Amino acid sequence: MNILKLLDKLSDDSFFTRQTSRSGSLSDISAFGKKAAVAALPLGLAGLMTTTAKAETFNDNVPGTAMKSALTDALQLALTLEYLEDEYYRIGLNTGTLIPTADRTVFMQISKHEAAHVAFLKATLTSLGETPGAKPTFDFTAGGNFTPFTNYQQFLILAQAFEDTGVRAYKGQAGNVMSNKAVLQAALQIHSVEARHASQVRRMRANKGWIELANGGSMPPATNAVYAGEDVTVQAGFNTATAFGAAAGSAAYDEVLSGSDAATIAGLFIV
Repeated sequence: MNILKLLDKLSDDSFFTRQTSRSGSLSDISAFGKKAAVAALPLGLAGLMTTTAKAETFNDNVPGTAMKSALTDALQLALTLEYLEDEYYRIGLNTGTLIPTADRTVFMQISKHEAAHVAFLKATLTSLGETPGAKPTFDFTAGGNFTPFTNYQQFLILAQAFEDTGVRAYKGQAGNVMSNKAVLQAALQIHSVEARHASQVRRMRANKGWIELANGGSMPPATNAVYAGEDVTVQAGFNTATAFGAAAGSAAYDEVLSGSDAATIAGLFIV
C-alpha cells in the first residue's frame, strides 16, 4: 500500500488567508508540574527518547532494529499528538454555539486535516508491522485549569498551544524518521500543514503568525513549556541577533521540541 495516498484527504486550505475573530487574553493560570504529566502518559511515551538528529543514510529497505524503533517511536508520538488535536476540534465543533459561525469553516477544515493525519499515522504504523497506540482518554481542562468548551477565548488559546506544539514536535522528530524516505516526505508534508494551522489560529487571536523569542503572544503561564527555547538566536554559528535584532532573528528560525518535552505537554491533557 502506498502510505502517501491518505494525504489526499487533506482538503484545500486557500481560505486560510482571511483573518477572523480577535480575542482578549486570559489572566493568570497556574503552571503544571511535569511529574504529574509524565505519569499520565500512555505506555511507551513516558520513556520516549530525546530527539537529537541522527546522521543516518536514507534507506528504502526495511531499517535495522534500532532505526526502526526510532522511526516507530516517533510515529507513535505523532499519533498521540494528532489524537489530541483530532478529538479537541471534534468536541469543539459539536459543542453548541461555542465556535462563532464566522470561524466554524476554519475549524471544520482543520478538523478534517487532523482526522486525515490520524488515519495516515495508524496506517503507516500498521504497514511497518507495529500496532498503533490506542487513543488516550483526554481531559482538556487539564485538571480544571481550563474551560475550553465553555469559553471560546480559552478554546482558541489551547488550539494555538496544541498547534504550536505540533509544529515543533514534528520538526524535532525529523532525525528519527529519515531512515524511511516515504515517511520522511509525508511527515514534512504534515508538518507544513500544522504550521499553517498554527499561523491561522495565532492570527485569529490577533497574534503574529510567527513566534518571536519565547513569547507565545497573550498566552497564560501554563503554556510556557510550548515556547521554551524559542529565543535561540545563534544558528549554525551565525548570530541572527547581531544581524537582525533578537526578536526578528529568533523569529526567522523556529526551534525544535524534543520528544520527551512534546510527550510531557501532551501528558498534561491525558487522564
